[in-house]
Amino acid sequence: MSRPIRRAPDRFAKKKPAGPAPRPVRPYPAPGGGKSPGEFEPGDARQWELILSGELTDRQGELHQRLIEVPRSSRGVIYFDSCGGSAFIGLALATIIRLRGLKAIGVVTGECSSAALMPLAACDERYATVHSSLLFHPIRWQSEEQVKLEEAEEWARHFRVMERDQDELLARLFGCSVELITTWSRPGRFVTGADLAEAGLAKLIDLFSGDLWVQLAALKRAASSQSPV
Repeated sequence: MSRPIRRAPDRFAKKKPAGPAPRPVRPYPAPGGGKSPGEFEPGDARQWELILSGELTDRQGELHQRLIEVPRSSRGVIYFDSCGGSAFIGLALATIIRLRGLKAIGVVTGECSSAALMPLAACDERYATVHSSLLFHPIRWQSEEQVKLEEAEEWARHFRVMERDQDELLARLFGCSVELITTWSRPGRFVTGADLAEAGLAKLIDLFSGDLWVQLAALKRAASSQSPV
């Protein structure tokens, strides 16, 4: 019976240095993670920024895609400068924000009117300047297509239902009464950033008070110092 071959120890092999075993490297936190809600740092790269501008039409697919590409439950800013457009697109954007759990901060930089109000209301926090303008009005039905009388009657019926539903949804997202939304939207009213802040639906930021993130941090500190212990 053959014996197993024994190898001589390698006298030239490097000895492992004595000491504690190396610790495994932990993965970096995901974008938007590692911070408690409402915590800001100027220039924080983990905060994404998007802009919603122009008319909300069928060409807004790029904005839908960008809202899907950011990490779920992450935090970032959406700048608003839109005259509105399709009520369905406004509803879709608000739905994506809510269903993906995005901690969006809405900032009205210019105008935020009509259908653009829905995604603004879906934001966790809302900010505006005294120069911002927001037009509230009932849903408008406009079609350049030739439709039959039966189709027109069905559109009219559906829009009455949709108008009531969107008023209630807008009020719930903003956290205000339906009566306030109705007062502003019947027959229609331009609301300023100061009006929005006075109603408690947004906070004011100033064009001459420095970086946005610095202002947000200052507002957070002021709010926490005023809250009861």
